[in-house]
Amino acid sequence: MWYLAKLIKGMSIDQALAQLEFSDKKGAKVIKEVLLEAQEMAVRNHNVEFKSNLHIAESLTGRGRYVKRIRYHAKGMFGIMKISRCHYFVKLVEGPPPPPEPPRTGFDQAKEYVQRLRSRTLVNTL
Repeated sequence: MWYLAKLIKGMSIDQALAQLEFSDKKGAKVIKEVLLEAQEMAVRNHNVEFKSNLHIAESLTGRGRYVKRIRYHAKGMFGIMKISRCHYFVKLVEGPPPPPEPPRTGFDQAKEYVQRLRSRTLVNTL
């Protein structure tokens, strides 16, 4: 679920629905239904003029309930099934999506790390 949420973040609503249509992951069907419902709610309740003029500003997953169940085996044995669920949150914003950020290289990340190390201050020292 997290992988799909990260995949569609920042896309337009039509592009995200197309990506989810051809994804063979289990959560793609659920996320697609949520996006269609959010699109309809935006048009119906929040006065959005064109339903295709939306983009996904935030797409997050969260941890849901965690349930244990018993699975029975032969000869009086049993196993414990762990059933975990998750929450999915989406925020749609009207207008075209922002341009994608350029990818950061390892050299850029190293420069930022060194800059952070040099700019830090030590508390309670001479």
